[in-house]
Amino acid sequence: MIAIINNGGQYVHRIFRSLKYLGVKSKILPNTVTLEELKDYKGIILSGGPDIEKAKGCIDIALNAEVPILGICLGHQLIALAYGGEVGKANKEEYALTKIYVDNEDDLFKNIPKEFNAWASHKDEVKTLPKNFEILAHSDICKIEAMKHKEKEIYGVQFHPEVAHTEYGSDILKNFCIVCGIFKEGE
Repeated sequence: MIAIINNGGQYVHRIFRSLKYLGVKSKILPNTVTLEELKDYKGIILSGGPDIEKAKGCIDIALNAEVPILGICLGHQLIALAYGGEVGKANKEEYALTKIYVDNEDDLFKNIPKEFNAWASHKDEVKTLPKNFEILAHSDICKIEAMKHKEKEIYGVQFHPEVAHTEYGSDILKNFCIVCGIFKEGE
């Protein structure tokens, strides 16, 4: 089962529904959940949300959880902060489709085209990549659309794979579930 940490984002229930469509059980939990309460989950998704200050409890989860983590939008930014990256106002706010360019497919973008359209809804972004992370994807207006820790199974995406507007979004979520051991590659 996947734990979805609710940071108050408008798409948190879409994450739940998208996983359900894949046949993956998940549970939406408040962002006040403790690491002890997360110990029986196979993976964690940190949702988006409007207020980074109200979601800073997720930093402990990002640093100390022992299962794969995927941060979406604000969740991506929280992971960056946890590991010493910088988050700030985007040069151009995105509330529309944007073209994503995959720089490194790694596990998250396996079998995904090198370019696809994704739904973006944010005014902040990761400005400086944290130490021990690598960029997996960028867009014309955001240099860190996706990133991964070099040694841990921790991923972040600035865009929203859980919404229907994002091409290959369900494939990206399924790839994360493969990392979590819920599916085997090729299933």
